[in-house]
Amino acid sequence: MMTQENPSQLTPALRLVQKLAAEGYRIFSTEDVRGMAPEVGLSAGYVVQALHHLVRTGWLVRLRKGLYTLSSAVPGISPAHEFEVAMALVSPAAISHFSAMHHYELTEQIPHHVFVTTTSDQSAPRGAGAGYRVGNTTYQFIRIRPERYFGTETVWLGEARVTFTDMARTLIDGLMMPQYCGGIAEVMHGFEVARDRLQLDQMIGYALRLDHATVKRLGWVLEQTGFERSALTVLQEVEVTGYTKLDASGSREGPYNRTWMIQENFSGKVRA
Repeated sequence: MMTQENPSQLTPALRLVQKLAAEGYRIFSTEDVRGMAPEVGLSAGYVVQALHHLVRTGWLVRLRKGLYTLSSAVPGISPAHEFEVAMALVSPAAISHFSAMHHYELTEQIPHHVFVTTTSDQSAPRGAGAGYRVGNTTYQFIRIRPERYFGTETVWLGEARVTFTDMARTLIDGLMMPQYCGGIAEVMHGFEVARDRLQLDQMIGYALRLDHATVKRLGWVLEQTGFERSALTVLQEVEVTGYTKLDASGSREGPYNRTWMIQENFSGKVRA
């Protein structure tokens, strides 16, 4: 193993890996490496080639242009968490949608992608529209307008600080984009699971900051979940000019609910 060898017998590139691990660099940039290159005997002109070599030989993982992480092959380090990687890929970033639902235990399903909400088009890696792959993980970036980026919380996951959409925002995002949350049935199940944890005023406030379609979907779902209509008056009183599909990703079919101005294009039932 690398740590069992005499450092003087290591190549400059491997001494670089050793130094990165010793100093706690879990995710780092090309510029970080340039700064420490003289200390490991790596010439400034060889930095980029050394990084490419270390990626090819499995010591590093390339996250995006100019950004890397140590691989699990490096002794004595724990690889960066997939959510920690997401925080480094775009800024701002919040783990959201199905990934956040799983984090809050609102679904028993395991997402196949890491869903990340951001406001930036420019910072998202190329290929992000169809999912951006890093190692065995695919990141799905969901871009929203800056004024819609709210309802987040930051927590520690091991050694990493990770931002999530909070539970209320996560469920509301499910009403707006159920296709990123396992489908409308899974979103409705999430509301049922979260029933006793929901902060009604917070959810209503979030919906009113978004759009009328979200307001009406939220009112319908909350009533179905067991909240009294009298507690949802502010949502019911929002005026709309037409019917909104309950399942935003579904087709226009199903009965019309005049109370909430919702077309109930979902034939299933919320599972307990």
